[in-house]
Amino acid sequence: WNGTGYPRKLKGNNISIQARMIALADAYDAMTSKRPYRETMTKEQALAEIRKFSGTQFDPTLAETFIQMILRKEL
Repeated sequence: WNGTGYPRKLKGNNISIQARMIALADAYDAMTSKRPYRETMTKEQALAEIRKFSGTQFDPTLAETFIQMILRKEL
């Protein structure tokens, strides 16, 4: 989101909305799924991480919408 990403260093709305949405879903899935190299995060921990990186790694508007939808069990 902030232009430091790989490979093209796109920033903000220059990143397609589809890619921004997939980034959120992929990150949440990765954090809440079992991995051989770390423990599974709780929903609350994962959402806190998304909020922490909102505006740098994630689109802040989409991140907040995603968080609210998870909390309302719409996703």
